[in-house]
Formats: sequence, structure tokens, C-alpha cells
Amino acid sequence: MNILRSFQHLFGRKADLMPIFAQQAAFLCQSSDILCKMLESMDTSLWRQSHKEIRSLEHQGDALLTEFREQIMGRPIKPSTRANLTTVAMSMDDCLDVVKDASNAVLIYVPKKIDNQLKDLAQSILLEAKALKKLLPLLSDVRRNATEITLLCDRITELEHEADEAYEGYIGYIFSKEEDLREMTKYKNLAELFEKATDSAKHVGDCVRIMLLGNSEH
Repeated sequence: MNILRSFQHLFGRKADLMPIFAQQAAFLCQSSDILCKMLESMDTSLWRQSHKEIRSLEHQGDALLTEFREQIMGRPIKPSTRANLTTVAMSMDDCLDVVKDASNAVLIYVPKKIDNQLKDLAQSILLEAKALKKLLPLLSDVRRNATEITLLCDRITELEHEADEAYEGYIGYIFSKEEDLREMTKYKNLAELFEKATDSAKHVGDCVRIMLLGNSEH
């Protein structure tokens, strides 16, 4: 059974795995949106509530990953296909973890201000999450959706590259403008976490590209 037929067999059943991928993406979009809104306020009580909501979504994401593993182990599919799908699911879970860590860092550091550059990085996380939400359902038919999958992977990579440039620019900005060493360290660490979140989303896209490559070779 080649990888395409494996996908068709895997996703053709009523109780398929696509709803799990869709829900993972929904949780990531919700978490990213909450993070963006969190940064629009300096109210620490709102920060705590926002982090609580994001943490709850991350916990639900953990439960989804457990469900995914249980379901996929019972499917008669090739080990390589199982490994690729599991890698995508785990990478999505990693994205949720990093967004949770980012919101927690805001609470820990309690920065005196939230620079627009940090808000822009958070928006990049949200845009990547929305792209992943469009991307994952397309895995139900890799051959038919190959072009759209590739375009969305390209879009995620583009967003990640833009976030890299924004991160580097912001680091240069705070080192030249911020005189308070403690605050500068806070901003630097927050920016690193936000940039890491964009890297995590790109990793999901990279995993999907590997699946596409495997499909083209069969």
C-alpha cells in the first residue's frame, strides 16, 4: 500500500483523525489570539486570566495528542505514514506549549511596557496559526491538494522569515534604546520566546513538506 492509499484508507473512515488535527489548529488559533489581546493591556489581572485560558487550551491539546496516539496505533497503515502523521501532531502540540510559555513569561517578567515590535511578533504567531488551520485539513487528500498544501507551507515559511527579521531588528532596537538592563533582558527574553513560537509553526509546515516528498516518491 503506497502512502497515498494509506492516507485514503486512514482518513476514509468515519472515525478518522482529521477532527483531531482540526481541533489542534483551533486551539492554537485561540491561544495565539488570546496572546495578542493579552499584549494590548498592561493589566496584570488580565494577563493572569489570559494565561489561565491559554494554559487550559494547552492542557486540552495534551489530551488531544494522547487521543491521537491511541487512535493511530490501531490503524493498519505503514510505519512511515504513522510516523509522519505523529510527527505533525506532536509538532502542533509543541506550538501550543511555546505559546503557553510565552504568556507565562509575560506574567513572570512583568515588563514595564509592551513594545509594538512584541505585538507584531505575536501577530505573526497568530497568522501562522491561521495558515496551519487551513493546511491540516488538506492532508485528507495529499495528491489532490498538493498545490494548495505547498502554497500554505510557503506562506508559513515566509511569515517565519519575516518574524526572524522583526526579531533581529527589535533586539538591535532594545540594545540601542533601552537603558535599564533588567528591562532590556525582559524584552529580549520575551522576543526570543515569541520568535521560537514562529519557528515551531514553521516546523509543522516542514513536517508536512516531508510528507509531500514521500508521497511524490511513491
